[in-house]
Amino acid sequence: MLLRHRPPGIESVPPKPSKGFEHLDQRWIAVLRWLQANRIEFVLVGAAARAVRGESDAHGPVAIVPSPYRRNFERLARALLSAQARLRVDTGEGDSAGAETMPVKITAEKLVRGQRWTVRCGAHDLDIEGRPEGVPRYQELLYEAVRFELAPELAVEVASPEDIEQYDHVRRTGEVPEFRVARGASVDPR
Repeated sequence: MLLRHRPPGIESVPPKPSKGFEHLDQRWIAVLRWLQANRIEFVLVGAAARAVRGESDAHGPVAIVPSPYRRNFERLARALLSAQARLRVDTGEGDSAGAETMPVKITAEKLVRGQRWTVRCGAHDLDIEGRPEGVPRYQELLYEAVRFELAPELAVEVASPEDIEQYDHVRRTGEVPEFRVARGASVDPR
């Protein structure tokens, strides 16, 4: 394979974050620049999205919802292959958490199926969110998303706080949140 056709790799030293985003993990910025360099279209959800939206103590992997067209999945699969992505199996919770990895070949066909992928590329973790029933799809996320300039030449679409919370709920529980409106008998104001 010629070098000019090789997908860009993850930078070991990402650029300094823009003003207001100094609290972001450098590994997140490296992963986001790598995704952008590989021309992958996505909306950011998860811990990195919460941090961009102002939650300074957020931690966890970069989580994305990729644009659902075939060429985007092919680019993502090619980038993951070149970064030697391994399937990440999280063990434990909190600071004592670890992760085992196992080899996996992620293809565009597998990504199209819409399941959730948790991968590790060297020292960088990436979650590729699937399409669970009841959560916003890519187009709905993109409609509500806001573009943030996180570093020089790095602008990403970040999901709305409500959408981020829905994806976090699905990740934690495995179930889509259910909203119920209860209408009961009127309460006596005495």
